Amino acid sequence: MTALLTVTDLNVTFVNDTTRARAVRDASFEVPEAHIVGLVGESGSGKTATALSLLGLHDREHTDVTGSAVLDGVDLLSLDEAALRAVRGPQIGMIFQEPMTALNPLVRIGVQVREVLTAHTGMSKQEATKRTIEVLGEVGIPNPADRARAYPHQLSGGLRQRAMIAAAIVCQPRVLLADEPTTALDVTIQAQILRLLRRLGTTHQMSVLLVTHDLGVVAETCDDVVVMYAGEVVERGRTADVLADPEHPYTERLLHARPRLDGWGERLASIPGRVPPAEAKRTGCAFMPRCPRAAEGCEQPQLLLGVGPGHDARCWRAGATS
Repeated sequence: MTALLTVTDLNVTFVNDTTRARAVRDASFEVPEAHIVGLVGESGSGKTATALSLLGLHDREHTDVTGSAVLDGVDLLSLDEAALRAVRGPQIGMIFQEPMTALNPLVRIGVQVREVLTAHTGMSKQEATKRTIEVLGEVGIPNPADRARAYPHQLSGGLRQRAMIAAAIVCQPRVLLADEPTTALDVTIQAQILRLLRRLGTTHQMSVLLVTHDLGVVAETCDDVVVMYAGEVVERGRTADVLADPEHPYTERLLHARPRLDGWGERLASIPGRVPPAEAKRTGCAFMPRCPRAAEGCEQPQLLLGVGPGHDARCWRAGATS
C-alpha cells in the first residue's frame, strides 16, 4: 500500500503563562491511498488535537506543533497560513464534530457549501451553485435545489451532517478528516453516514481519517486503525488484526467495554480510573495506573514494537503469550 499521508513524531503542546499541556506525544501513523483509517480512543486521548494540527487549525500563539505530516511530498506542518489555505479544501477536507455549531445558523446551506468552491477554485457563482446542488444530491440530501435554500435549523441532524460532508468534499480533496461524524445521531442515521463515507471514499478514491471513540464504527468502516491513549499511539495496524488479537492492554479493555448482543442484563465492563491530564509528567506506560496486568517493567519508557505484519503495540510484553 502506498502512504498518501505520513505523520511522523507529531507533538502538540498547548501553552499558557503557567502550564505546558502535551496533548499529542510523538504520534506516528500512515493513511494509505483510498483507505479509511480509524483514530480511536477515549475523550482526552489526543485524537481531535491530532486531526486539527494537520490543517493548522490550532491557535499558533498558544500551541507548539512539531514533527512532520507529509502529503504528496509536502510537509503540512511547515506551511505558513497562506500556503495552508491552498491545501484546505482542494487537498484536505474536514468534517467537524458538531454540525449545528460548525454551520453558520444565519447563512443558507447552499451558500455555505458554495463558499468553499468560490474560495478555492475559479468557478463563477453560477457554476459553483450548480456544483453545490450536485454535491448536496450526491451526499443523499433529497430535493437538493430546495434544501440548498434552507437554514441549518430547518434540517434534521442527519441532513445537517450530510451538508457538512458536502462542504468537505465539494472540492474533491484527496484526504478527508472526519471528526466524530456520527456524534448525537441515532443508530440508523449513523449507519447511513458511515455507508456514505465508505461510498464517497471508493467513488472519489479519497482517503479518510476517521476520528471516533466507537470500536464498532471502526470494525464496520475502517481498513486500518490507530489506537491513541493519553496522546500516544499505543497500537496500530489492520483493523481485522488489531480487533481480533489486540496486543496492548488498553485496546483489549476497550473491546471488553463494548456492549454485547448476548449480554442482556449484564453489567457493562468499564476501565477504572481516567485518562491522565495532558500536563502530567510521566516516564513509563501512561496506562499503567489503570492496567490490570501492570507489572515490573511498565514503569520504563515504552516503545512501539512490531507484533506482526504492519501491526505494532506500545507495550514491552507485546507479542508475548499472556
